[in-house]
Amino acid sequence: MSRLCFVITLGLSLGAPWGAASAHAQAAPPASSTAAVAAQASGDDDATLRPLEPDFTLVNLPTTLPLPRFAGNFHLTHRFNQNLRRAPFEEQLSNLFGLDQGATIQFEYRFGVMRYLEAIAARTNNGKTFQFSGKYDAFHESASAPLGLSAIVSIEGEDNFQRDYSPALGVVVSRTLGNVAAVYAMPFWVHNTLSGTGIARDTGFVGLGTRLRIRPTVYVVGEVSPRIGGFEAGDAQYAFAIEKRVGAHVFSLTFANSAATTFAQIARGGIPDNLLFGFNLARKFY
Repeated sequence: MSRLCFVITLGLSLGAPWGAASAHAQAAPPASSTAAVAAQASGDDDATLRPLEPDFTLVNLPTTLPLPRFAGNFHLTHRFNQNLRRAPFEEQLSNLFGLDQGATIQFEYRFGVMRYLEAIAARTNNGKTFQFSGKYDAFHESASAPLGLSAIVSIEGEDNFQRDYSPALGVVVSRTLGNVAAVYAMPFWVHNTLSGTGIARDTGFVGLGTRLRIRPTVYVVGEVSPRIGGFEAGDAQYAFAIEKRVGAHVFSLTFANSAATTFAQIARGGIPDNLLFGFNLARKFY
């Protein structure tokens, strides 16, 4: 009997910690959930809304906004062909500010191949150009990093990617100013910027841009791309816009001195005394 009592007592005393450990294991949150909460708290979750960086572009130039793994983003660029600086107001009004004059249109889709890495494909009817790009988000602005930085490699070809190929390399550097604005600097090198001439010419430009938040979901956006070497005819490409974010959508009314949307087109510059009205529409899929 004494032996039996000893075994029962020993079993109960050992069972209590086991039961407590089991209950503790059931109550503890999964490690992946804890990591996700920590990432959101530190601002390192790629799916977290960045109020000062609602889109992957300013007007035409790229930003450092990251795309989550396996997520997507669709972007439509539309530029009416009516030159608002050369047509009288009555003509502009009769054409609905370019609606009757045709348009230059670009479709773009980007996909998060893995964390920090995006694959981008775009097609514009300007020269029937396809552009294929990769973007690597090296790091984002945080408590330990004062700047965000992304690297971009690209190649485009006209006539449905059959001729006049123009590779490009660039870096996007970003910095937020409080909760009011984000500013960008984007040095780029582009090869073969004199397409159709048979002359290979390199061009360097530095894109400069800002997004100013004037309401919780309303922004004023501006950009300019002065050339720093190579082909420099014409004016620097510039554009500005008023932008509205609605959920996963971003809509912009844009004005630009060219219909340029690809890196080689931007490197060729804008058209003097030219101003085109248009819009951008973007949709996130995450």
